[in-house]
Amino acid sequence: MTRLVPVSGAVFLFLAVYSLTGGTSALAAEKSFDLRQAVEFALQDNGELKALREEKGVREAGKIRAGLYPNPVLDIEGTTGELSGSPSENSLSVGVSQEFLTMGKRGKRLLVAEKELEGFDRQIDNSGRGLSEEVKSTFYDLLLAEKKVELAERSIALNSQLLEVTKQRLEAGDIPELEVNLARVEVARSEGRKVEAERELYPARARLLALMGLPLDEEARFSGTLEGRPFPRVLAELKELALAKRPDLRALEAEKAKNDAEIALAQAERIPNITAGVGYQRENTAIDVAGSEAKDRDNLIGLKVSIPLPLFDRNQAGIREAQARKGSAENRYTFARLTVERQVEAAYARLTTTEKTLAIYAKNIIPQLEENLALVQEAYRLGEVGILTVIEEQKKFFEVNDGYLSALYNRQTALAKLEAAVGEALE
Repeated sequence: MTRLVPVSGAVFLFLAVYSLTGGTSALAAEKSFDLRQAVEFALQDNGELKALREEKGVREAGKIRAGLYPNPVLDIEGTTGELSGSPSENSLSVGVSQEFLTMGKRGKRLLVAEKELEGFDRQIDNSGRGLSEEVKSTFYDLLLAEKKVELAERSIALNSQLLEVTKQRLEAGDIPELEVNLARVEVARSEGRKVEAERELYPARARLLALMGLPLDEEARFSGTLEGRPFPRVLAELKELALAKRPDLRALEAEKAKNDAEIALAQAERIPNITAGVGYQRENTAIDVAGSEAKDRDNLIGLKVSIPLPLFDRNQAGIREAQARKGSAENRYTFARLTVERQVEAAYARLTTTEKTLAIYAKNIIPQLEENLALVQEAYRLGEVGILTVIEEQKKFFEVNDGYLSALYNRQTALAKLEAAVGEALE
């Protein structure tokens, strides 16, 4: 008997078979990233960053170690007179001793370990800050290379149109064959520029894939634009934001707090720990009395307290070392704050300069350039200007647009540097 499979069941069966035969891998290989997604993916899968996160376990182990109490000590001792001719004499002692931390040393060690762990977390964040800037710059490198390829393709199209016009005018007897040859040369030159532009695509793409930690056999597409919106932030606001957000400053603050905790711990270690113990001892003895042996057994319980006397070593070296580290950390922190402000100023100045350059291109140059090119092309068709004028105008068109692309790229990379200097995304 033949069974009919419902349509919905058939579709489900087809999708299941498709996924088992590699359809899923094909879909998974088609990944597309914009700038934000590329940065997020890199922060998650970059190899160096993942290694730092694993290294964090060393600091976590240090925190665990700092919170542990000293282990008790078990002492067992036995003696016998079997080998010295007194088999009836022997003793056995069992004792347990425990070291007790004084002056709250355990809590102080925990605080040191916590601040060290906090500082390492901020170092990881700071590595992510640098990685984000590098991913953004490389992403814009790739976009710039793609836009230059598109510009080269437009140049090819313009020169191809010019070649067609020269051929038509040659057939009409309006121009000599030399002008056709000049147009062919321009087409070839524009094709060469496209090859040069394409040469920059692979290195930028490979660098971006490496930063993101994508496997070699995995394909990815990147989409974005070099265009940007006006930047309204003011310098004073950005400085305040940087001083509050920069993870390297937060790491230095954690280092300062750690040094304060180390000084407190070093001062506490001037007072030695106390060791107390309790023990049990059993002694069997034998005395020869008038040719007969009298045996005796003693059971003893003892207490023991051990206190080192801090007469010479009061941890002077440890205290001095902790104080020196604190002074060094404070100087580094003060210098770092000044450096951060200077970095923000420099990045902000660079961004504002590139925005002024872009405004000149967008308002005064690009619109007029398009109009001039159209007028010259039409004038050549009508025989009012020579071909050299058209070639020169098209060359100018290509060079100015190439400069405009570079200005867009410089603006976006300047914004990426400013975001890195501030320590936070600004758009």
